[in-house]
Amino acid sequence: MDILVPLIILVVAVILLFLIANVRRFTILEYQRGLFYSRGKFTRLLEAGEYWYFRPLQTVQKVDVRTLHVTIPGQEVLSADNISLRVSLAAAYQVTDPYLAINQVANYQEALYLILQLNLRDVVGALDVDELLAKREQIGKQIFDRSAAKAAEIGLQLSLVNLKDIMFPGELKTIFSQVVKARKDGLAALERARGESAALRNLANAAKLLDENPKLAQLRLYQLLENGAGNTVVLLPGENSPSLEKITSRRPKNEA
Repeated sequence: MDILVPLIILVVAVILLFLIANVRRFTILEYQRGLFYSRGKFTRLLEAGEYWYFRPLQTVQKVDVRTLHVTIPGQEVLSADNISLRVSLAAAYQVTDPYLAINQVANYQEALYLILQLNLRDVVGALDVDELLAKREQIGKQIFDRSAAKAAEIGLQLSLVNLKDIMFPGELKTIFSQVVKARKDGLAALERARGESAALRNLANAAKLLDENPKLAQLRLYQLLENGAGNTVVLLPGENSPSLEKITSRRPKNEA
C-alpha cells in the first residue's frame, strides 16, 4: 500500500501534465469562422467565441469571412477580330460556406482566380475591339454572371466584378487616336456646315420678305441712318426709293 499511493499520485500528475501540455484555448474573432475537426473528421462550425481543443486528437481551421478583393492583372487576350490586348479585372468576394471553401478545393483564392481568368478570356475573346470599348461596363456583369455559380460551388459569394484596364499595343493606340481626331474634325465640319446652312436660310427668308414687302427696305434704311454716325448715303431715284427730303446725312458732333 505504501508504494501504490505514490504510484497513483505519480500517474495522476503525469496525466495532468499531459493534459495541460495538450489542451489549448483558442479564440474565434468576429470576422472569422472555425472548422472543428476531431480525429481528422469535420464535426462542427464554430462561431465567434472562445473554445478549447485537445491537440493530439482535435484541430481547428480558422477562415476569414470578411469581404476580400482579388485583382486579375493584365492578361494577354485575343479579341474576335484577332487583336492582342492586355485586360485586367477586379473582383470582390466573401466566404459564405467555410466548409466548402476549405474542403472542396486546396486553395479557394487560387480557384476563384482561375474561374475569373477563364471567363474573362471567353467574354473578351467573343467581342471585337469596337464592341469591347462600347460594352466595357457590360463586360464585368457578363463575367460576374458566368462566375457566380462556379464560385458558389466552392463556398464563395461574388459581390463585384469590374473590368479594370484595357491596354492596346503601341501602334494600335496611334491608330485609335487618329480615328478619334478624324471623328472630332468631322463633327466640327458638320457643325460649321449646319451654321452656314442656317445663315443662308435666314438670308433667303429675309430676301423673300423684302420682295413681298418693299416698304421694309425703306424702314430698315431709316433705322441704319438713325443709329449710324458720320455715314454718307447716296440715294438713286427709283420707284421704291425713299424720298430725299426725309433723309439727312449725320456727322459726328466734333466735326466742323
